Amino acid sequence: MKRWRTPATLLLATAVLLACSGQRPVAGPPGGGPSAASSGPAQGGRLVYGLSADANGFNPVTDQFAAQSYSMVTTIIEPLVAVAADGSWKPYLAESVTPNDKYDEWTIKVRSGIAFTDGIRLTGDIVKANLEAQKASPLTAAVFVPIKSFELADPMTVKVKLSQPWVAFPYYLAAQNGMIVPPASLADPRTASLKPVGTGPFIFKEYVPDNRMVVVKNPHYWRNGLPYLDEIEFRILPDSQTRAQTLEAGGIDAIGTSRDEDLTKFGAMKDAYSVHRAEGMAVAEYFFLLNTAVAPLDDVRVRRALAHATDRRTVISTLRGGLTEPADGPWSKDSPWYAAGGYPDYDLAKATALVKEVEAEKGPIRFELISTPDPNTMQGVELAQDMWRKAGIEVSIKQADQADLINRAITGGFQATVWTQFSAQDPDGEYIWMHQGYAKPVGSISLNMTRLKDDRLSKALDVGRISPDEATRKQAYATVQERLRELVPYVFVDHLNTGAIIARSRVQGIGEHTLPDGEKGLPLTGSPIPYHPFTQIWVTQR
Repeated sequence: MKRWRTPATLLLATAVLLACSGQRPVAGPPGGGPSAASSGPAQGGRLVYGLSADANGFNPVTDQFAAQSYSMVTTIIEPLVAVAADGSWKPYLAESVTPNDKYDEWTIKVRSGIAFTDGIRLTGDIVKANLEAQKASPLTAAVFVPIKSFELADPMTVKVKLSQPWVAFPYYLAAQNGMIVPPASLADPRTASLKPVGTGPFIFKEYVPDNRMVVVKNPHYWRNGLPYLDEIEFRILPDSQTRAQTLEAGGIDAIGTSRDEDLTKFGAMKDAYSVHRAEGMAVAEYFFLLNTAVAPLDDVRVRRALAHATDRRTVISTLRGGLTEPADGPWSKDSPWYAAGGYPDYDLAKATALVKEVEAEKGPIRFELISTPDPNTMQGVELAQDMWRKAGIEVSIKQADQADLINRAITGGFQATVWTQFSAQDPDGEYIWMHQGYAKPVGSISLNMTRLKDDRLSKALDVGRISPDEATRKQAYATVQERLRELVPYVFVDHLNTGAIIARSRVQGIGEHTLPDGEKGLPLTGSPIPYHPFTQIWVTQR
């Protein structure tokens, strides 16, 4: 199993994923393919599911989770909160999560009648111990900085006391921070990293690093009648072409992909395959991440020149088949938080003028751009390199594997890199990535990887975090977008809605799960390849 546990790399799965493919989309709806069998969900069967990478461990307290980690781990370990299809948060292992009038205290009432697969009943003290472990963990402590204490109000209730109001706090309990493990896992984190135990619909059976993970049905699962499947094998197939070929040959039942060839080919065979794509806030933005703490990118004129020199429409037509929309900030135009205006649009003359102005003072502009070696990613990076060269900026490209690239980003050992991020359901989910309080010197761990420090931006993020008034929050996040467009710590390209799950027709229920209260859950999330729950997936015999 690969290990690159760097402290404070929290949620680089859900919120920060490298653009491992410069994908090109195809026309068609986000979900499609054969409809579910008229007889409804069937019990039993085995699913073989192809993943692009192995997990880096299965312990939510100690191991950094990426999208593939969530696919595997959430079959076993469940969160206190889930996200509904409309983007709102809903209790899951929690029966309720309730704020006080000031939003500086939240009360978590634990759902009764739930047990871990080791036989231990889920109680308030176990939830409290998990949350305390998350706050103490070097991996996840940064997110829980506003939390002062956890108190056990009664055997099934935990009070979370904060140092400030935090209106979007429950969203953080829907991901790694809110995933609950039994006392034995907290006591023995190494074993928990390799053999996870939880309250989930499946039980750990087998794990072979870089090859496969197998889970089997939990016969005592607390949600009656679920899961439908008897067994899931997650097969690790890093090469995207191999995944697609294995799917077509019948060796696996479903894959995650972002290749235009796969979307085109399998999307055209609607009777044999279904294609499912994420939508809305669940989709990340594709951009270039700039280190504003190092030359020459510490000069805002250079950053603005890069933005002016980037022809987003050409990138979209060349790499995406013309079907994605240009991005000009962390939220797309269909988001309720989007505010228009101010981004440095493509203008080669303006870019060239800025470059000449800087060169007259400081000399030629040169920097290194880091990319993963994936051919599709490299195509996009080389396209940007050529655009920036036309403005007079010399860019060299260095290849690095994903683990090394992320470590460079959080420690500041880079000048620029290709990136995808910003898929939180609430804009407060981006707080730690943008606020100046999380910008640390080069060489130190910095969740604000651009290391940009701006009072107006940070104060707006603070207002968005503490205010329960929607209009006030929208104005705050409008200011966030205004400052990002002025200071350009990110050179945005497009809204990357092209990651997909492709499944054989026998696989039903992808993106169609319901939550304990009966509401429809968020179908897919994550980028560049999305993930989804497996509790209500089923297979037919055809």
